[in-house]
Amino acid sequence: MANRIVRICCAFWGGLLLAKSGWAQTEIDLERMQSSTAPVPIELEGFSGESRDVLAFDLEVMGWEVVPEGAGQFALIGGNNGGLQGKLVDRLGGSTLFSRRYATGTLRQQAHALANAVVEKVFRQKGIAHTKIAYKSRASGGFPEIYVADYDGYRAQAVTRDRSNVAAPAWVPGRLKLFYTSYKMGNPDIFTHDLLSGRRAAVSRYAGLNTSAALSADGSRMAMILSKGGSPDLYVADSSGRNLKQLTMTREEEACPCWSPDGSQICFTSAVGGGARLYLISPEGNGMRRLRAVGVSGVFSEPDWSPDGQWIAFTALMGRQFHICVVSAAGGEASVLSRGEDPSWAPNSRNIVFMRKKNGRKILSILDVSTKWVKDVPKITGNSSQPAWARWV
Repeated sequence: MANRIVRICCAFWGGLLLAKSGWAQTEIDLERMQSSTAPVPIELEGFSGESRDVLAFDLEVMGWEVVPEGAGQFALIGGNNGGLQGKLVDRLGGSTLFSRRYATGTLRQQAHALANAVVEKVFRQKGIAHTKIAYKSRASGGFPEIYVADYDGYRAQAVTRDRSNVAAPAWVPGRLKLFYTSYKMGNPDIFTHDLLSGRRAAVSRYAGLNTSAALSADGSRMAMILSKGGSPDLYVADSSGRNLKQLTMTREEEACPCWSPDGSQICFTSAVGGGARLYLISPEGNGMRRLRAVGVSGVFSEPDWSPDGQWIAFTALMGRQFHICVVSAAGGEASVLSRGEDPSWAPNSRNIVFMRKKNGRKILSILDVSTKWVKDVPKITGNSSQPAWARWV
């Protein structure tokens, strides 16, 4: 049982099914794939040190490219002497779009606020610079624990100190509250953890596997994977763990559920068709059907539904490499975006945080789906995986 949670908790799902199936394919040369949308060039004038670093990271994550003076379509002009000031200028139109000054909060928080203002003014989309992520991380030689940090990796704090295996952190939408799996009591059980009070409680402690908790958009219902009936199957319950209902009853393994934003469907991985694929089912257990992902083959796992309801991101094991892919929630042509695993959508339905391997270590990175730009999350140490982006801005 000690290895079974690893087998089901999505991060290694594809690799195990690959080993079972012997599936193989020619490796994709991702470096030769072109961006779908070019980032918008912007100049940063008058900023230095931390404020410039934060602005550059935030803007380049959210669809901009910081360019030298004189090369930008827009310019953000300001400074950080006695509080952060910023003026956004449209170089092509010759107009000032706004002027802002921030006097409260840390310099980093002020820079996040200014970056959000730029995004909201030009793209008409809420910025994500003040959001948070949860993730699993293991320090060198230590046990994995669940952590929470700002989306750029700063202010990381350990949520658990269980000194046992942990997995699959999931946010309660709109709240500073997590669900995750821990072996603390000797079995893979699902816990809920209020980050404000520090209070936590076990919500699913059936014999065998309890993992992959996923909360509906209103926070009232939980989908999860339980093996109490033998094979790991998909279940739903109230967020308290009561009123349990079994949705699948297959001999094959199910894993990694996620909810549609309107709560009408659950997407999950199943091997019922002879290889791991994505499936949809209602919370009542009706209408299980395969989600078509044309143009991408291999082993599929770790689906995550975008907050706007339009897209499902997932991991595809193609050849011997894991890739982040997206497909319409209605099914259809799928797109390969980057090498990596464990995708989780940002609240803006544009960015994805995911895990990739770099220099022998598992790191977290952020993908801009529109431009396909990838930036590594700074300040997170150790081997990190299974990120979950909090769904509020």
